[in-house]
Amino acid sequence: MMFDRLTALVVDDQELMRSVTANQLRSMGWGKVLTAKNGADALRTLRAQRVDALLADWNMPVMSGLELLRNVRADAKLSRLPVLMVTSETARTRIQDVIAAGVSGLLVKPFNASVLRARLERMLSADPKEPAKTPSRAPTSGGSSDGADGPESQIMAPPTRILVVDDNPTSLSVLSRLFKDDYDVSAASDGREALKVCRSFTPPDLVLIDVQMPGMDGFEAVRHMRDNPSTANIPVIFITSDTSSEARLKGMELGAVDFVPKTTPPRELRQRVRNFLRFVELRKQLQSDYDAMLENARLREEVENITRHDLKGSLSGIVGMVQTLADDDNMPPRYAERLKLVKETAQQALSSVNLAGDMYKIETGRYKLVAKPVPLGDVLRRIVELSRVAFADKELNIVVDTDVPVGQEIPMAEGEEALCYSLFHNLIKNACEAAPRKSKVQVLLKDETPLRVLIQNKGVVPNDIRDTFFDKFVTQGKAAGSGLGTYSARMLAMAQHGSINMQTDDADNLTTLTVWLPRHAHAATSLPVADNPAQG
Repeated sequence: MMFDRLTALVVDDQELMRSVTANQLRSMGWGKVLTAKNGADALRTLRAQRVDALLADWNMPVMSGLELLRNVRADAKLSRLPVLMVTSETARTRIQDVIAAGVSGLLVKPFNASVLRARLERMLSADPKEPAKTPSRAPTSGGSSDGADGPESQIMAPPTRILVVDDNPTSLSVLSRLFKDDYDVSAASDGREALKVCRSFTPPDLVLIDVQMPGMDGFEAVRHMRDNPSTANIPVIFITSDTSSEARLKGMELGAVDFVPKTTPPRELRQRVRNFLRFVELRKQLQSDYDAMLENARLREEVENITRHDLKGSLSGIVGMVQTLADDDNMPPRYAERLKLVKETAQQALSSVNLAGDMYKIETGRYKLVAKPVPLGDVLRRIVELSRVAFADKELNIVVDTDVPVGQEIPMAEGEEALCYSLFHNLIKNACEAAPRKSKVQVLLKDETPLRVLIQNKGVVPNDIRDTFFDKFVTQGKAAGSGLGTYSARMLAMAQHGSINMQTDDADNLTTLTVWLPRHAHAATSLPVADNPAQG
């Protein structure tokens, strides 16, 4: 892939790491490489000039890589920008968070230039016309967690590489032969040559190095490795004839993982190396697992998109056919009314399908609100009419009212009608389910700024869930309840710059849900602005 016309932005709070990564990109031929010290700094750069790829460290002060990613995906002009997240994170739940936020690629630390190039080429080879994918739900660790059965497009882990360093040709040959059947072995005859190999595009996963060598000895070579971020994390085993405690201590201070006498039997040395390299394989496996998780999330998103598209087409067809029947002059009035309820039910199902594609964007702050005037009074009336039919067996008295004087125009909300419909449908349905038989459920639209809607029913919310009433998966007393109704209502209100709260009156045995939504500017009245305790 040609990078010469592309611009990359490297974001890392460590100046040396920024410099090393930027130099790696320049050596690949990138036309322009920019740097930023944290997410907030990067966001300002992204909004000021064109960038083709973003490489962000996860853990940074001011604004983390995950927060930066969420801001990028929420910005209409930046939402399709390829983002590579660099991390040493090992908690799968946190990786699921960054996948859910729409990351384009994951790169596990430590990494080398060749791995970085492979990730960038893969990330940038995706169709630029396609928006960044975001799964409705991040995948769990089940399935092909080992990556072996993952998608064919997964990047294959490179072979494990060992660098053997010794100025004695015989020792060099013996060590090389000892490991060549199991690993990709390269050799160097002195410290300077070893450093060149370590700083190449294909650095070793482990260095076996002699201490006593002319020119640059093993200690000095390893000291130079530790001073450079691109080689600092390469594990080292010293193999030496100097077995003094001073030499061993010096080697350990340089971060050696082992200190092996040259008199060690080959079989034992081979086993010690094999035992250590299992940790290297685990790190590579971690990268492979994350690649598989990301790819599976993308596949799931594609399936869900296809399913939603097919359902929307079918439901839209039902709505159209039912509307045609209801408008037929030959249709008896009683059947026409029932057909309208069928149409409303189909529209409700269509709204649910659309909402399924929007809720995760709302949860992760990526939803782009397109606010328009919403006839809230009409929305509430439609939901109440449908609820009367749905809860007819409970013989509820479900009423909808407003304090707007007769003949005066009912105020409009400022939001999205589909979101408002789902918001109030969830709350009114919840109130009807909680209300005792033959009781009253009241929905009242108050002519205030912001608009205020009260939903009241007999019965009180149990004490043990009052503080968590709007949290995810909180439910009680409903065998089939998911605990998502009030949670999604809160998210839908917040997505439209509104708010919601719940109050219980134990003395009168009443529960009242209050929703505030922005009022459409052209529908403002001279009424005083209502207090909004949920926003205070």
